Amino acid sequence: MFLVDFFRSFLPLRNPLGFGASDCILLALALMFVILALVWRPVLEPCVRALAPRTAWCMLLLAALPVALRLALLPHHPVPAPTVSDEFSHLLVADTLLHFRLANPPHPLHQFFETFFVLQEPSYSSIYAMGQGMVLALGRIFFGHPWAGVALATAALCSLCYWMLRGWTTPGWALAGGLLCVFEFGPLSQWMNSYWCGSVPAVAGCLVFGALPRLRQHGRRRDAALLGLGVAMHLLTRPYESIFLLLSALLFLAPAPRVLLKTLPVAALVVTPAIGLTLLQNKQITGNWTTLPYLLSRYQYGVPTTFTFQPNPVPHRDLTPQQQLDYVTQAAVHGNDTDTIARYLERFFFRMRFLRFFWMAPLYVAFPFFISALREKRFLWLAATLLLFMLGSNFYPYFYPHYIAAVTCLCVLVSVVGLERLSRLSIRAAQVGQDAARIILLLCTAHFLFWYGLHLFENQQIVNSLERYQTWDIINHDDPEGRIAIRHQLAQAPGRHLVFVRYWPQHTFQEWVHNAADIDSSPTIWARDLGAAENVKLIRYDPNRSVWLLEPDAHPPRLTPYTPDSTLQLESPH
Repeated sequence: MFLVDFFRSFLPLRNPLGFGASDCILLALALMFVILALVWRPVLEPCVRALAPRTAWCMLLLAALPVALRLALLPHHPVPAPTVSDEFSHLLVADTLLHFRLANPPHPLHQFFETFFVLQEPSYSSIYAMGQGMVLALGRIFFGHPWAGVALATAALCSLCYWMLRGWTTPGWALAGGLLCVFEFGPLSQWMNSYWCGSVPAVAGCLVFGALPRLRQHGRRRDAALLGLGVAMHLLTRPYESIFLLLSALLFLAPAPRVLLKTLPVAALVVTPAIGLTLLQNKQITGNWTTLPYLLSRYQYGVPTTFTFQPNPVPHRDLTPQQQLDYVTQAAVHGNDTDTIARYLERFFFRMRFLRFFWMAPLYVAFPFFISALREKRFLWLAATLLLFMLGSNFYPYFYPHYIAAVTCLCVLVSVVGLERLSRLSIRAAQVGQDAARIILLLCTAHFLFWYGLHLFENQQIVNSLERYQTWDIINHDDPEGRIAIRHQLAQAPGRHLVFVRYWPQHTFQEWVHNAADIDSSPTIWARDLGAAENVKLIRYDPNRSVWLLEPDAHPPRLTPYTPDSTLQLESPH
């Protein structure tokens, strides 16, 4: 009982730093791991030193490693299934692009298909930019499944993180940083086990922050082109945060005006197609070149209650355009009408815990040594960039790590710089810093191998006992919401299907009404249950479908044949 209470005390809800029980277990396990590593050190270190300067081989290794490790987990953790409305919305973008269009025509009975993060009028489209959808579409084109795009984006992130670090530090430390990227954002990360595609803006950040020091040093046009490519990718994935990315790049190049003037035309030329695509997508979806789909969604629906501090949802379709714009501006800047600077600061410090997503617990030791590096202007710029992204994203009333994914490689750089400075530490002429830095890297390796090994050889008993202590790694387990089972049940039934989704009064945010780009041609259509009198309209619209009723709030979710009220007939009324 004592052990149970001990581990319960490290649950994330009781521990705002996110330092879980697994981190404590690792302090014991890592000691054994360190001893084994010291035995192999004479063999491993020469190999690492020989490999680190070989850029192409290191990038290839770091690209293949997260994909191979994740594929090895498929027996226990199959290809992730989308569960969150954001994921379905990005998949809608991908499906729309695969139909060779940027927007879909509105459905004549669109009231049945209202869902989160999707517009129904003036077009049926996702509210998100197309960058993540393009990656998912490429996965479907070349490998037959959108998740392949997610895996490739993760591979590119780990590979390009090493390339970025080569512009800032030595080859050995760049390789160490690349491996840390695999540990933190590879096979066990939320970004690789969902369709949020956080790795895509992170790749954009690697291109930008890797090109900047190379531009200052060499001023080559190819580096300017890579800078423009990174900004373009980020604009197509996170338009709002692209403002901070561009400001950061300009701040870095400002002390070198000749380089800046030489860089801007080339980078602007590369970014121009992305700007054109964004404007064209705006026009196709919203009917206006400068109105983002995301902003139009705020005009029409307001902000979901789950994402704000408001007590009640506020639909805004009945407001004038100016009233809608006023509300959206308030919601984006303040969160709600009564928000204050104090609330902004409260939100900021609460979100500090999410930085645990970007740093493994052993790396905390390196932070004080990074602070000592702030005497150099380039590292002071690095800290200012991180602060800029954190403060800028804090204007949102909600937060997810992929909002600031562009600075992922900078977070790795902070760790690498801190460890590099630590390795120089000496006490009474004894070079203790190198061994301390090695131990921290070994602790990170032990942390990753500990959890990866559990998932590789796991059984249900392990999942029940230890999964809740895995505070920041996120990997899919079975079918907790019952979506896969429901889809399997529908796949076993012949013909095409129409599923009415009926929520119970206690239903919360999880949404089940998500459809493909071409609703009428889909094997299964998911629709809101609007009552028998209204449902008849959709049944008559396509009478050749089997009609079902889904109650997702049952345990497990219940799918049964749909039966309209006996007083309503499907024939035309007299």
